[in-house]
Amino acid sequence: MRDGLRGLTTRGRSFLAAAVAAAISAGILGEKDLLRVAVLLAVLPLLAAAYVGRSRYKLACNRSLEPHRVPVGASSRVVLRLQNLSRLPTGTLLLEDRLPYALGSRPRVVLERLGAHQASSVAYTVRADVRGRYEVGPLVVRLTDPFGLCELSRAFPSTDHLTVIPQVTPLPSVRLPGEYAGSGDSRARSVAVHGEDDAATREYRMGDDLRRVHWKSTARTGELMVRREEQPWESRATVVLDTRAYGHRGDGPTASFEWAVSAAASIAVHLRQAGYKLRLVTGSGADVDATEGGGEGLLLDHLAEVRLNTDGEIATLVQRVRQRADGGLIIALFGTLNTTEAELLAGLRGNGATCVGFLLDSSSWLNLPAKARAEADRLHGTAALALLQSGWRVIGVDHGGRLPALWPQAARGSQGFALRAALAETVAGGMTGKVTS
Repeated sequence: MRDGLRGLTTRGRSFLAAAVAAAISAGILGEKDLLRVAVLLAVLPLLAAAYVGRSRYKLACNRSLEPHRVPVGASSRVVLRLQNLSRLPTGTLLLEDRLPYALGSRPRVVLERLGAHQASSVAYTVRADVRGRYEVGPLVVRLTDPFGLCELSRAFPSTDHLTVIPQVTPLPSVRLPGEYAGSGDSRARSVAVHGEDDAATREYRMGDDLRRVHWKSTARTGELMVRREEQPWESRATVVLDTRAYGHRGDGPTASFEWAVSAAASIAVHLRQAGYKLRLVTGSGADVDATEGGGEGLLLDHLAEVRLNTDGEIATLVQRVRQRADGGLIIALFGTLNTTEAELLAGLRGNGATCVGFLLDSSSWLNLPAKARAEADRLHGTAALALLQSGWRVIGVDHGGRLPALWPQAARGSQGFALRAALAETVAGGMTGKVTS
């Protein structure tokens, strides 16, 4: 009863106030009929409080998200299934699922009645324009009487999580530099393509067919060697994301960092689907191996929560990548770099690694005066030239740049040398013009 009195609504408290006023008026005026009205006004909210306060419904709630992982700007359907486990029917139920601000306003649904052991489902849709991992729930059930005089809340402790991943853009298929490295099972070439002299061999094992013995290798090594029918190769790639706060500009979903995160997700998914053994390294400390099953989802989950790092440094990022460096292809997305930082990145070209860098001119995400714009362009060109001289293939990115249009520049061939020459000529011309002026 005490819980019920605490749950009186504004309407219920108004009834009690009116009852007190009517009782005082009846005493002053000596009107017995007015006193009966006062008693009626007081009894109604008290009965409602007793009814709601003593209601001990046994309810079970199950929530499902369809799907539980969505890209930025997409919608997810949340289905709530509420079941009455008791033999008593429920009264009117008001359901409210708690949501973070980024997912919109809290949905409210009215359930008129649930019979004994009856279940009912309701659904609503959420949408997020900012990536992240959001908590959905807990569900709050408000119990009320038919007149709306009393209302009590009951909360279910269970919650679910909706992961909003970066937007993944399909990329055209191109032949990338450093496509084959190491050994593994993802790609294979027949020995017949290169002839028997190039055949891969290994030590003889008990049970091997003696007809596969490779006598030239046996004579050369002094041990019995057998020929493998296929020479296994694998493609390895490392996607590197620069998270330095001072390297990016802009706010919200249109910031340069969000472009870089979406590009990292698109490139990683593209390489993963192409059969690459993939690794993701970020400046904020993440080091994700996406080789195993479900690796793509794990990688996107990390990118959904990655944030800018105020104390990040290029030297730390280089060290983190080199801890497990095993050659192959390195594709990095950098914010604004200075010459010193660009020179430090030469340390990633060890072990035969091929390095491709998308260098964002994050100042283009700002509206700068003409003089400041010219200075920013000069610094960006100088950093790009230093990165080229460090052995990187550099792809410049300005505000509004589309990754599918930029991606073919990462292809191997003479295009990269032409780009290097053009960029070097542009930077050198800009610096000469500055000196002569």
